[in-house]
Amino acid sequence: MRFSTTLAAIAATTLPLTQAYYKGFNVGATNPDSSCKTTAQWTTAFQKLQALPQKISQVRLYASSDCNTLANAVPAALSTGTQILVGVWTEDAAHYTAEKNALEAAIHAHGTAWILAISVGSEDLYRKDTTASTLAQQIYDVRGMVRALGVQAEVGHVDTWTAWVDSANDAVIQACDFVGMDGYPYWQDADISAAEDVFFKSYQDTLNHVQSVKAGTWVWITETGWPTQGATQGAAVASLQNAQRFWRSVACRLFETGHVFWYAYQDYNDNPSFGVFDKDGKAQYDLSGC
Repeated sequence: MRFSTTLAAIAATTLPLTQAYYKGFNVGATNPDSSCKTTAQWTTAFQKLQALPQKISQVRLYASSDCNTLANAVPAALSTGTQILVGVWTEDAAHYTAEKNALEAAIHAHGTAWILAISVGSEDLYRKDTTASTLAQQIYDVRGMVRALGVQAEVGHVDTWTAWVDSANDAVIQACDFVGMDGYPYWQDADISAAEDVFFKSYQDTLNHVQSVKAGTWVWITETGWPTQGATQGAAVASLQNAQRFWRSVACRLFETGHVFWYAYQDYNDNPSFGVFDKDGKAQYDLSGC
């Protein structure tokens, strides 16, 4: 099954010809010992990504206030020429306020050039932690705040592909400048031989629904990957070999198709673990070839 023709057609109508696709990684704010990354440690992570053959210079961070994420990461981003897809957690009013305050403080301290885009919430709809109307209002709220601060970057939301194709959540699509899609064939119990087709089917379904609700809205891949270790999930087997195969078949194709944030730079869980780099910062499989 191949969707490249349709994907290319949608890209042609939504992306300026002069704009390159973003190639990014999801990067967590903690170290293997659960301590928070310092600015020096953020710098090391960003430099390792930039040293890859793809010269990764975009990252997705999950939060703004937690672990002093932006306070510590933004100086590292500025010193390395890295741009950030900023995360703003929406759950719990006090936390949401702290997240907005941290983002505002980072903008006042460091300007706006480091901001690639802003995601208001992450998989809130999948977890059913909020309603579509509430989340949509939070997207409008954050967009209004950052526009007043001179930020013109796109503001959207990240969620699973299953949440995006659910018409009950269309109010969120309407509120978004971009839609961030998370999709994992591993969690769909797919054998690695079918994983590429399973992923691109979910991507196409998401594209189709988003375009039907709000034509011209770009769908970014904000999470996908394959675990290097962990439990077997249906026909899906976690292994370095399969993670390498998924990278070659899906990441290399996506890098030519749209904006991508691979999951993940490091992941210290072992059941399953999606981390591409081990605890010592060494890539666990070959990332060349695309």
